[in-house]
Amino acid sequence: MIIGVLQLELSVTDAMSLKDKRRVVKSIKDRIAHAHNVSIAEVGALDQHRVAILGVAMVANDKKYVEGGLSKLVDFVRKVPQVDLIDYQIDLL
Repeated sequence: MIIGVLQLELSVTDAMSLKDKRRVVKSIKDRIAHAHNVSIAEVGALDQHRVAILGVAMVANDKKYVEGGLSKLVDFVRKVPQVDLIDYQIDLL
């Protein structure tokens, strides 16, 4: 069993309040969860209105499949116009 964990640090540049940030982050989380077989949650920077840290987990029996799936999510997030990808980290267990 291979467990992949992806941490995404995002800048929500247009957010003027936590409510604005939550709207953008919820939209991203919903699109990822519905399109991919992963678990996703906001895991950090909860009180900052311009930064979001998301955690994504994926489980499978093939290391290349998990790594490829999480890499596709990074590419997807890079294309989201409301956020800028600051940093990301992929760990395979």
